[in-house]
Amino acid sequence: MDDDPAVILRRARRWLRFFVVCLVLSGLTAFPLETETRWLVDFATGPATPLTDHFPAALAWFERVHRGITETDERYPFLAYGTDWLAFAHLVIAAAFWGPLKDPVRNIWVIRWSALACGAVIPLALICGPLRGIPVVWRFIDMSFGIFGVIPLLIVLRSLRPLERSFQERLAAS
Repeated sequence: MDDDPAVILRRARRWLRFFVVCLVLSGLTAFPLETETRWLVDFATGPATPLTDHFPAALAWFERVHRGITETDERYPFLAYGTDWLAFAHLVIAAAFWGPLKDPVRNIWVIRWSALACGAVIPLALICGPLRGIPVVWRFIDMSFGIFGVIPLLIVLRSLRPLERSFQERLAAS
């Protein structure tokens, strides 16, 4: 591993940019749910992927979700405002990474907080998923966002350790 601070910062910023891009994409996909679920059903029933033969329960779930979103949008469009706020939250969290991108060591708390938030996805899925009737497989998919999301953050935190130690030593000396 290279101990050159410039190399460490470059690597950390690359992983942070990747995380921010994923957050933004995740947020943007929370807006057009009706369209996305229609695409998912079309894909699942298309000739290239006959899910009906191999995974009929998955197809039934996709169709149920699409129907639920469509009917809710028709009858109660104001409920989609909740997912608008979900999307907004992802974008705001992504914007909070401006500090870590500029100075990852001074803003390491944002990275740590985000790693904790990724971990919190797991109990949320385990507790709220059954309450909302979410299939077990889908809960695991939801939990994977926290698991895969924390990986780049842990890489960044680990790579920043020498710089953080040096920063702490300089603070203590002054």
